[in-house]
Amino acid sequence: MPAALDKVLYTARAHTTGGREGGASRTDDGRLDLRISPPGAPGDGVNPEQLFAAGWSTCYLSALKVVATQRKMRLPEGTAVDAEIDLGTNAGGYQLAARLYVSIPTLDPQTAQELADAAHQICPYSKATRGNINVTIHVV
Repeated sequence: MPAALDKVLYTARAHTTGGREGGASRTDDGRLDLRISPPGAPGDGVNPEQLFAAGWSTCYLSALKVVATQRKMRLPEGTAVDAEIDLGTNAGGYQLAARLYVSIPTLDPQTAQELADAAHQICPYSKATRGNINVTIHVV
């Protein structure tokens, strides 16, 4: 069983109606207000996998910054994380898989890999998915 939180730093709240097919989702503060659509559908809606990719890549990049700061380093300009989230099926039903592509320009590959591995250990999204879905981290 996962450890309980000692202190809640923030709680996000979203209200969603309609699901993947023509749904909508809005946060309680109104900062996010969007239409939901199935993956690959025409129109301007987004799907949950896109939202997950955006959230995870953002969180992971912040974890990279924390790790770099702990090591008294500064990440170079242009450091980025690209996330790919697959929605698929297997014998157990629907399943996700993920790939994170970490780009740390001008940093030697070994140091970049060390930072990427350390960030994967502290990123809350990485922790939440660990052991639940297939995840690969690529330093590019």
